[in-house]
Amino acid sequence: MSDVTRLPAELTFRGLRVFVALEEAGSIAGAAQRLGGSSSGVSQHITALEAAIGAKLFDRRAKPVTLTPAGQVLRAHAHRILSVVSEAQAELAEISLTSLPQLNLAIIDDLDASLTPVLVSALQKRFRKCFVYAFSGRSDQIIDRLQTREADIGVTALLPAESTTFQSVPILREAFILLTAKGAIKPGTDPREALARLPFVQYSETMPIGQKVAQHLKRVKLNVPRRYAFEATRSVLAMVVQTGGWTLTTPLNLLDAERFIPMLDVLPLPFAGETRHIHLVARAEELGQLPEALARDCRRILRNVLVPRFEAIVPGFEGAIEVAEDEPQTEA
Repeated sequence: MSDVTRLPAELTFRGLRVFVALEEAGSIAGAAQRLGGSSSGVSQHITALEAAIGAKLFDRRAKPVTLTPAGQVLRAHAHRILSVVSEAQAELAEISLTSLPQLNLAIIDDLDASLTPVLVSALQKRFRKCFVYAFSGRSDQIIDRLQTREADIGVTALLPAESTTFQSVPILREAFILLTAKGAIKPGTDPREALARLPFVQYSETMPIGQKVAQHLKRVKLNVPRRYAFEATRSVLAMVVQTGGWTLTTPLNLLDAERFIPMLDVLPLPFAGETRHIHLVARAEELGQLPEALARDCRRILRNVLVPRFEAIVPGFEGAIEVAEDEPQTEA
């Protein structure tokens, strides 16, 4: 928001944005921070808006500032106007995407085989002339690609630090599970004591999942010797089988290495649980309603295919994968 010295005495879209920012922030300084402008600029816009309406909108002496009766009337109209304009901008952005020459996807490794074909097919149905490039890798690599614009849309277990630059749409939450070599923990034994004796096979701590597991084991005060670490789930599970050991992973990672399941026991954690969240991430206000539409496609394949498959293969762990609810679709 740029500062101005002379503002017209009329209702403006910018003025309404400033009005809503001040109403929500409760202070002129807070509103300026939200809008990326200065406190004097906020004050000037509010003064011009009050001049156009012919009444005070805020009691600026209150801490936080409060709406006057005139401000309360304007609030409902302002929110409605801004909502309609936002929808129009999204629809116009969608139209501009029809001529998009290329779209770059980046998808977390353990969902690549399941989701990438679905997303690519959905994109080519919407944009028939668009070339779609798909990358799979770790969550931190996906965030790097989003930040450098090598990816337009990412599916990742990490969120970018710049929350105002990107929008994130929730896809799922999954609980960590304990995997051991078949029969490594005998029925009736204390699983925590057994884990202390068995070889622990870890994900590399250069990876987000490896860092998360290491931090969680530290939180639950389970000290395990560091012997080896791997980046690929297939390697982790192969080593668990080879050594008669154990690891912590997630349902999606287990499905990505499904061939090892007959050689493993899947057990609940004998200590406090941990979860991982997956989001679809895109740059804010650049792709219209496309991110939410693709998120719905992701959730659909998870509900219809991956969750039933996991629950059939690993009975007794219903609810280990929770798919996010779809946002209601607005009517055209």
